[in-house]
Amino acid sequence: MTSALGCRLVACLLNISEARKRDVVEKVAQAAISHHHGGRRKGTTVLNIFSDHDYNRSVLTIVAGIELIGEAVLSASERAFSLIDMTDHEGIHPCMGAVDLVPFYPLGEDVSLEDCGTEAQSLGTALTERVPGTSAFFFGWADNPLHRGLAHRRKELGWFRKAPDIAAVWPDIGPPPTRRYGLT
Repeated sequence: MTSALGCRLVACLLNISEARKRDVVEKVAQAAISHHHGGRRKGTTVLNIFSDHDYNRSVLTIVAGIELIGEAVLSASERAFSLIDMTDHEGIHPCMGAVDLVPFYPLGEDVSLEDCGTEAQSLGTALTERVPGTSAFFFGWADNPLHRGLAHRRKELGWFRKAPDIAAVWPDIGPPPTRRYGLT
């Protein structure tokens, strides 16, 4: 749906636990803008990729209309899960998952934080259905009805510990986190 001024844009800052293997990061970005069968996904772009070698973490800024963003981020996340194994991960930044953080942000007045929360919930459900063994926790508007902030949720999950005990974490959706995928 579009407003009089254009489409209802959303940005997703997809955080993945890989920065040292450039080809992996590029494949994840390519998955966001390409269909599974090939061809360019219209109305979707990767605006920026920021990779930090020491953290071994990359942030992909994916932008699309709200009706398109979910499938783009789902494709990128599926690709990341297929390429990143958390049992081999090393980096100085705390992380819990191959796909570590998936915040959605409205880019105009026609999209609300609640819309973004709904999109995040849909993504979490789709990921746990399409990638067996994945699990997720929600924050902000996706953490309905409590709307707890990211820092609060991370403290609850032990994210700030040097070596979080992934086995002790219980996700909002999906099975207990696995060592390979971690928690999204």
